[in-house]
Amino acid sequence: MKRLVATTALLALAGCASVVGDVRPFEPIAPPVAAMPGLPAPAVAPVPTNGSIYAASAAAQTRGLSLFEDNKARYVGDLLTIVLVESTSSRSVAQTSVTKDSGMSLGAPVIAGVPVTYNGQSILQAEVEAGREFAGAGNSTQSNRLDGEITVSVVQALANGNLLVSGQKRMRLNQGDELVQVQGIVRTADIGPDNRITSDRVGNAQIVYGGRGTLARSNAMGWLGRFFNSAAFPY
Repeated sequence: MKRLVATTALLALAGCASVVGDVRPFEPIAPPVAAMPGLPAPAVAPVPTNGSIYAASAAAQTRGLSLFEDNKARYVGDLLTIVLVESTSSRSVAQTSVTKDSGMSLGAPVIAGVPVTYNGQSILQAEVEAGREFAGAGNSTQSNRLDGEITVSVVQALANGNLLVSGQKRMRLNQGDELVQVQGIVRTADIGPDNRITSDRVGNAQIVYGGRGTLARSNAMGWLGRFFNSAAFPY
């Protein structure tokens, strides 16, 4: 029984160690997403009609023929290139210092002009001193920058004309896998003539960049080190 418990614990620790450093991707949006909170209702596809020279083609029943239309993404399945221009910087400084000193002294009492002693030693004289000191300091500086491009696809056309887009890119480089994921809401007016849009104009953006594999785990702290640096450590 003890051997079974030890084996189970080792397997659990090995499983925890195997995922340390790996990026945790979010689940890509899959149509339909009409029930997502905070999003407008999806647009209703037009019903194709027959008997007109501008009727929808058989290959794209939900897309009508337009005389004036550019190459911008506007329909479900269209591709859109997002230019990543993310840059963040933060700094936090905290310093605390607490000092407290206290003391008390009680002289030897005298009764009827005679000090109270025992074997020549004063027994009622007392003196107490106490001191307490605490000092703490913290300094945190973080800066992140993400540049690049990723092509996503339109998942849903919302009723207000905005587009819900989602996409990912996976690259295997040397001994690790690189993952880039982007999803959010874009306005068709923000899409450039070259069918590109910067990431700072993506609403409700979710951007994930990271890696998996040996190289990613080598840059992460182990589970025991994370325990000693957590709030659960008593010292």
